[in-house]
Amino acid sequence: MKITINIDENLHDTEIVVNCGEMTAETEQIISALRLFDRQITVSKGNEIYFLDISKIIYVESVDRKTFVYTSDDCFETKLKLYEIEERLCSCGFFRTGKACIVQLKYIRSLKSELNRKLRLTLENGEQLIVSRQYADELKHRLGVK
Repeated sequence: MKITINIDENLHDTEIVVNCGEMTAETEQIISALRLFDRQITVSKGNEIYFLDISKIIYVESVDRKTFVYTSDDCFETKLKLYEIEERLCSCGFFRTGKACIVQLKYIRSLKSELNRKLRLTLENGEQLIVSRQYADELKHRLGVK
């Protein structure tokens, strides 16, 4: 991969151009990372690719080595791994709830204590997620519940 940076004081906007011989997984990851600057993530459903605003993401889950992104009314798949999404979204109000899930804090409707210091989250869309005890105390702290 070759990276070229041209600085021109006369330019008012930054423009990024990706030149490639073919669309590879690496190229898709680069584009996905760039989209996050516009607060978007690249996802797919069926044969279509979408550019989803991260503000619409309720939670992200990894199942059978696939990563799924859930909104209030839809489910998409992304090529990104869960840890890659977490790295990019942790500063945007997302929190890891277990080894296979991250959730956007603003979509948490309620918390309920479960056995063994786990928590049950109810989200704005009515879905419920379990927070493992490893992350429960930090989540309470982040939400100001403790």
